[in-house]
Amino acid sequence: MNATSSLDPLIRSVRLRRDEIPDTQAWPCSLPAVRALDDLALDPGVTFLIGQNGSGKSTLVEGIAVAAGFNPEGGTTNFGFATREDSTSPLADLLTLVRGVRRPRTGFFLRAESMFNVATEIENLGAEEWYGDVSLHEISHGEGFLAIAINRFGPEGLYVLDEPEAGLSPRSCLALLARMHDLVSEGSQFVIATHSPVLLAYPGALIYELDEDGIAPIAFDDADVVRLTRDFLDSPERYFRHLLE
Repeated sequence: MNATSSLDPLIRSVRLRRDEIPDTQAWPCSLPAVRALDDLALDPGVTFLIGQNGSGKSTLVEGIAVAAGFNPEGGTTNFGFATREDSTSPLADLLTLVRGVRRPRTGFFLRAESMFNVATEIENLGAEEWYGDVSLHEISHGEGFLAIAINRFGPEGLYVLDEPEAGLSPRSCLALLARMHDLVSEGSQFVIATHSPVLLAYPGALIYELDEDGIAPIAFDDADVVRLTRDFLDSPERYFRHLLE
């Protein structure tokens, strides 16, 4: 089964304007994945960015989100809160989003590290009715994330997610996959940074791996996180003999 949307993508690709880079040796352009960025095609349905900690996947996802008009700390394009004096992504100013014919009807940027701040802003706005009519501070992190995905995400939306699995159990990851599938079939597009092999298994998704060599597409079965997880679950005692010696 291929779950990729047959509709024109909301964002066709992400381009780095190299001629405007002030210093190629300074972060974030010093990251190999950013240096290698040229014209990164996005899947009409779901695109995943994977890689080790520090590879730049969250940096790139944040840059895409801010370039799309989302608040750097998360939320919709109408969220304007900031808990840092300067939370603007320096990468966003160097990115061009090549948009499709369609325009998003809605959208959301959600990052695991600022879920608390987003929940607080929702309360400040008195907008709980859009999120299941419950305070996201009164339920668990994972329940809050799913409440946003189920109640606030809608058709023909652009959704940028940074490590959504951080608060989700494996069963909740499956619930998120089901919600994603419904939304993709309704014309939505997702760009997701993740370490979760469960989420990566989404049928037909485009997966990019970021490493010291740059950024390149990779098959699900060849992804390091998938191979390592399978190998560990197949023989955890072998890993422990090595790790705990």
